[in-house]
Amino acid sequence: MERSEGTNFALSYNMARPLRIEFPGAFYHITSRGNDRKPVFKTYRDREKFLSYLQSATDRYRAVIHVYCLMENHYHLFIETPSGNLSRIMHYINGAYTTYFNTKHQRAGHLFQGRYKSILVQADEYAKELSRYIHLNPVRAGLVKNPEAYEWSSFRFYISNSKFTKWLKREMILGYFDGNPPAAMSMYKDFVHGLLGKEMKSPLEKLPCSFILGSKEYIGEIKERFFRDKELDRGLPELREMIDRPDLDILEKMVDSEIQSNEKLARQIKLYLSHSYSGRKLREIGARFDVSDSGVTQASRRIRDKQKTDKKLEKLILKMTKKLKMSNV
Repeated sequence: MERSEGTNFALSYNMARPLRIEFPGAFYHITSRGNDRKPVFKTYRDREKFLSYLQSATDRYRAVIHVYCLMENHYHLFIETPSGNLSRIMHYINGAYTTYFNTKHQRAGHLFQGRYKSILVQADEYAKELSRYIHLNPVRAGLVKNPEAYEWSSFRFYISNSKFTKWLKREMILGYFDGNPPAAMSMYKDFVHGLLGKEMKSPLEKLPCSFILGSKEYIGEIKERFFRDKELDRGLPELREMIDRPDLDILEKMVDSEIQSNEKLARQIKLYLSHSYSGRKLREIGARFDVSDSGVTQASRRIRDKQKTDKKLEKLILKMTKKLKMSNV
């Protein structure tokens, strides 16, 4: 656990567990799946019991539940943590429910597959989209035609006051639509229904950073706040993502400006620098240069080996790598 002087936050990680960034007022998209994709909700009572633990978490740990959806073998939450205590909240919810489920169904062992997955969310930018994505899960799964027909999500409470449960906090998201609650409910229903029958793209696809849903500016703020003056552990994928990476367009333009008379060499160096410094997957690099994954690694290896005997090339690449690092300062 790392703590910053004068700042109430926690950054926790080790090689066996995913990164957790916790601070007061943080928002998260949470998912947790059953072991081997097996059901975690088998009966009506199971679902009711899980919702009771969500309610208890709001009382015990000041959790703020904005959105939920219980599927058969997993669940989704959009949650806020005024006390910066996500780990305690989730330990309670998953732990208490596992104890109940094992007793009820006469089983033993882990119910959920590993630890829950949490994505830090820039709420003002993505709360509306994320809530719609969560509420449309049963429709995408083919369980219902309309989200209001699904009993085990918070959508019905977003469009009606009937049997409203007070521990669910819908005011923030509805407030993005209108200050008048009835008008906001109608507008929110139209917002969600607007994607029915259309391709539903998840706001969680192609995240710039796999554990943060936010703008580049927001990701930069998180990096500055939580990772400044810290040695990033390159063995942990999430922390590797926080290291500045050069944009591939900038990388290519820089190589072209340095090497203008030898296209073959320029291409090999682009592959080498992309492979060594961009942080992109082999598939992405290969698609950009129209080569296979192995073609990327082979081209990279050739340039690396050539530098050992060609001092002029070594000096040129050193110059370019320094430029790449400067471009990300």
